Amino acid sequence: MAATASTTPSTSPPSAPAKPWYRQLYFWVLTAIVAGILTGWLWPFVGVALEPVGTTFVSAIKMLITPIVFLTIVAGIGGVDSLRRVGRVGLKSLVYFQGGTLAALALGLIAVNLFRPGAGVHAHPGDLQLSGDAAQYVKDGENQSWWHFLTDIVPSSAVGAFAEGNILQVIFFAVLFGIALKAVGPVGAPLVDGINRLSTVVFKILHYIMLAAPVGAFGAMAYTIGKYGVSTLTSLGRLIGLFYGTSLFFVVVVLGGILALLKINIFRLLRYLREEFLIVLGTSSSESVLPRVMTKLEGLGVRRDIVGLTVPTGYSFNLDGSSIYLSLAAVYIAQATDTPLTIGQQLGLLAVMILTSKGSGGITGAGFIALAATLSTVGTVPAAGIMLVFGIDKFMSECRALTNLAGNSVATLVVARWERVLDTARVNRVLCTGIPEPERNPGPGPEPDPAPETEQPQRTEATPALTKP
Repeated sequence: MAATASTTPSTSPPSAPAKPWYRQLYFWVLTAIVAGILTGWLWPFVGVALEPVGTTFVSAIKMLITPIVFLTIVAGIGGVDSLRRVGRVGLKSLVYFQGGTLAALALGLIAVNLFRPGAGVHAHPGDLQLSGDAAQYVKDGENQSWWHFLTDIVPSSAVGAFAEGNILQVIFFAVLFGIALKAVGPVGAPLVDGINRLSTVVFKILHYIMLAAPVGAFGAMAYTIGKYGVSTLTSLGRLIGLFYGTSLFFVVVVLGGILALLKINIFRLLRYLREEFLIVLGTSSSESVLPRVMTKLEGLGVRRDIVGLTVPTGYSFNLDGSSIYLSLAAVYIAQATDTPLTIGQQLGLLAVMILTSKGSGGITGAGFIALAATLSTVGTVPAAGIMLVFGIDKFMSECRALTNLAGNSVATLVVARWERVLDTARVNRVLCTGIPEPERNPGPGPEPDPAPETEQPQRTEATPALTKP
């Protein structure tokens, strides 16, 4: 028996040979981004005409986001052994999200006061005329109160939440559905199994769509450069450079410091998610990789219910990049319009932005709506000043999405560690090898012990032998 046990093969699946670099998705996405930039720069009219290519790809991804969020959350809740665990994970996630948002907002305020990119612009508020999409965003922001996310979280129709793509409302409905499914006990077990099977099918559809990621990134980048031009980057280069620099500092120093406490290297995590970051860079949407990020984090060994609750919720409540943008843009407008702001008034802005930055995931123009809502609520900075930054918002959105993605990935690891279920050795092993090692048992309970099954035949064979004379 000992010899047999020693020769038993490992239950771990054999690692597939690594694909050559020219067959990796990130290589083709990066190539497509470069080609899109050149196309939009050299042939702007062609770049503008390619807009449907990028928007169609993003629409195809968004088509699956709400079903995946719903199925993942319901399956995660249905697989836990206690609803108390669900509440604990959710509460810890929200606590961390608030801390991350506050740190991002404060860092943005410090950076904009230190470098003062708006000094010397001397724009007169009366000369700023709102028009087009900017006027509509300001109107929406003025009609949006600081506590809107508390009331908007409840959908008027469960089907409507899916049709409108409102992630926050889908999360609310999914949590209620999952809790009810868990509460009915064995009656809901077949439905949980069906949801897990349906998730497999939906993720397979996602795999097919992601094959077109390079084409989508090419079209989106060509349109951006062709529509707004490289000159737009230079006209407000100081603000753009400050935003990118501040966001990079936040990711490397702040998020990197948090991961260092967990004994995880931030650069290895960024490398592990490089394909997702490149897709976000090309499409300017962090939602385009939400399902892939959830799969990658499960590949690090993070428990499925933690990933299913933390990542989708973070897309509405943990927008670190958007928070940095809000504080930078608000004070920049004040500086550019020569509007004096005291330390107390800036802290008041920060307090309001903690609330206005929530619940805007998946909404077109969410950054401007949140900015307009903040300026309208405080009243010290002219809301018309958003026209000063409207032209470069498309170039800022890439950085916002990239920072949001990094922040939510780190948040998931932190919550898993807070729950004391993060295997740091496994995480580092996956980050070094790039080979995912998902949890074999999606639920939180221990895997079934095979010992009784192997011992039972021995007892049945021994019993007749003892009865013989």
